[in-house]
Amino acid sequence: MMAVADQQPILGRAFNDVLTELHAHVFTGVPGESDPFVLSLLEREYLAYVLACYYQCDHCLRHHERAIERERKVMEAAAWNWRKELVKATLFLRIVKADVAEIEWEEWLQSWRAFADRIDRHHTSLACYIAYTVGIARNDEDLMDLAFGSISRNERDDEMLKGIIRDIDRVVIFMKAATSKNRTDPVIVRHLQSREIVAA
Repeated sequence: MMAVADQQPILGRAFNDVLTELHAHVFTGVPGESDPFVLSLLEREYLAYVLACYYQCDHCLRHHERAIERERKVMEAAAWNWRKELVKATLFLRIVKADVAEIEWEEWLQSWRAFADRIDRHHTSLACYIAYTVGIARNDEDLMDLAFGSISRNERDDEMLKGIIRDIDRVVIFMKAATSKNRTDPVIVRHLQSREIVAA
C-alpha cells in the first residue's frame, strides 16, 4: 500500500503554474502582459511540433499536432502533408556542420535549400523559422547564421525581424522545459512509487 502523501505535482503547483503561464505567453498571449506576436499561432505551433519531434516527446507531439489541426481548420489552411514535411525537416536539420566534411556540408546546403523551397511553397518562410528554431535548441551557431540570413532577407523591417526572433526564441525556451518535464515525469513517478511515495 502506498503511503498517503501530499498529492501535489512533483514540481509543485507553483512551478506548474509558472509553466502554464509561460505556455500562455508563448502561444495564446496574456492580455495586458504579453508582447504582441509577429508569428501566427499556426507558425508557432509548427515550430513547437518540430521541437517535440527533435526532443522525441510523444506527449508534446500529440498535443501540438492537435493544436495545429485546430488552427489549420480555423484558418481554412490549404491542404498539404505538413506532418511528413515537418518530420523530414527535423531529420534534415540533425546534421551539424562540425560533424561533416566541407564537401558534405556544401551538398547538404544545396539539398536543404531545395527542401526548404518545397516547404515555403506551402507556408512562406517556415523553413528558415524551423532551421533557426533547431539552431537555438541545440546552440548551433552555423545553423542559426544560415537561417538568420534567410529570415533577414525575407523581412526588411527591423521591428518585425526582432519580433520574429523573439517569438521563435520563446517557443524554444518553453519547449525545452515542457519536453524535459513530459519525457521524464513517468520515470520520476516510477522511481518515487518504488519507495511507495505517492507522486502525481
